[in-house]
Amino acid sequence: MNRSAVFIAFLLCAFIPTATLHAEASAPIPLRDAVECTPRGGLPHFFAKLQRGGIVKVAYLGGSITAQAGWRVQSLAYFQKLYPQAKLEEIFAAIGGTGSGMGVFRMDHDVIAQKPDLLFVEFAVNDSGTPPPEIIQNMEGIVRKTYKTLPDCDICFVYTITGLQLKEIQNGKMSQTASAMEQVADGYQIPSIHLGIEVARLDKEGKLLFNASSAKVEEVEGKGLDTSTNMRVGADGKIPFSRDGVHPYLDTGHRLYTEAIARSIPAIQAIPANLEPHRLRQPMDPENMETASTVPLDKANMSGPWTQLTGPGSAPNSKVPGDMHFSRFMASLWKGEPGAELAFRFKGTRAAIYDLIGPDCGKLEITVDGTSCQANRIDAYGTYYRISSVNVGSNLARDQVHEVRIKLLDDPLDKENILMPSKRDDVKTHPSKYEGLYWYAGAIFFEGEWVH
Repeated sequence: MNRSAVFIAFLLCAFIPTATLHAEASAPIPLRDAVECTPRGGLPHFFAKLQRGGIVKVAYLGGSITAQAGWRVQSLAYFQKLYPQAKLEEIFAAIGGTGSGMGVFRMDHDVIAQKPDLLFVEFAVNDSGTPPPEIIQNMEGIVRKTYKTLPDCDICFVYTITGLQLKEIQNGKMSQTASAMEQVADGYQIPSIHLGIEVARLDKEGKLLFNASSAKVEEVEGKGLDTSTNMRVGADGKIPFSRDGVHPYLDTGHRLYTEAIARSIPAIQAIPANLEPHRLRQPMDPENMETASTVPLDKANMSGPWTQLTGPGSAPNSKVPGDMHFSRFMASLWKGEPGAELAFRFKGTRAAIYDLIGPDCGKLEITVDGTSCQANRIDAYGTYYRISSVNVGSNLARDQVHEVRIKLLDDPLDKENILMPSKRDDVKTHPSKYEGLYWYAGAIFFEGEWVH
């Protein structure tokens, strides 16, 4: 999905069942001028709460760049230093390799339920390759879901970059992805901060090495951020930005990201404070994802060999794959073996299954309204487990009840050749890790109405 990130958000079917894509889905949109900060309506409720003191919650919704202990940790420390009378608390809502398409479905559980005072949204990298109209629908859905339930919560969009986007910014333009998000920011007067403008300038001037795979830098946690100290540089005198052209080093690349936030705050604070609750305007796109919902897997008709691994009613001594804290995001997790089936009905435009992808996973057959496709739950990066989702359908007929049936097949997979070449030796080294053809599923995402 994302050409430049090392993680992939979704494993999509080769077709979109019963769907007709919007004609404009692949049409480019005008690129915005590359500016570091556009304050728009500011963050008045957030700063008022900081001034008053007490507990102030900041939510970070994004992908792996936000999941790193970098700009997320550093920006929270920065706000705490500016407002010692407040007690800053973090809401961690970042999952590597995921974009706004999953983010909008995760809003209720991962963000809104914890009642943040400020929500940072970071999907400019992982949404690369997503059609701009879909980005706008997702981002507008995130905004509208927030304002509908938490009208005093402010939102700020932040844009990170990959090496593939450097030249575009150096030529004075934002990426297509960020440009689409700016349309939503304009419509709802949401401030935005582009974290990569200074990075691109330093790279152009020969002062920064964006892809510094062998750099010797200390990956600190970001505590005690002090922007007055000299930036760490390599033996070549350049600032090593990232190891892989995507994920910044914590005390160089992420520090540059945090400094962009620090430079932007005065302009955002200067916006005259309007402490009226955020009110929902007419939707920019009536097909926006405001009604994106999540239901537990057992709301569907489950048949065949399923075992509940986590959550109420889970099997005793269940072994959860990997060592990640999936329970932070998934209320329950089920393990399906070949022959396990899932069936449900909904009326709406999109559906997906919230699941894990990893080495001992198999292949699904997905049937929507009588049309089928297949999807592997191991991909080129599948030497370990990570949270993902498998697409069921997009741009489906809104007023039609859609019949969904998913079956875990017993088909063998050539997992060694599914992995990227650099990871294939892992199959030879740890063959038992790749045995099995399981499916680890957590919940059902859908837009529209659940049909019993």
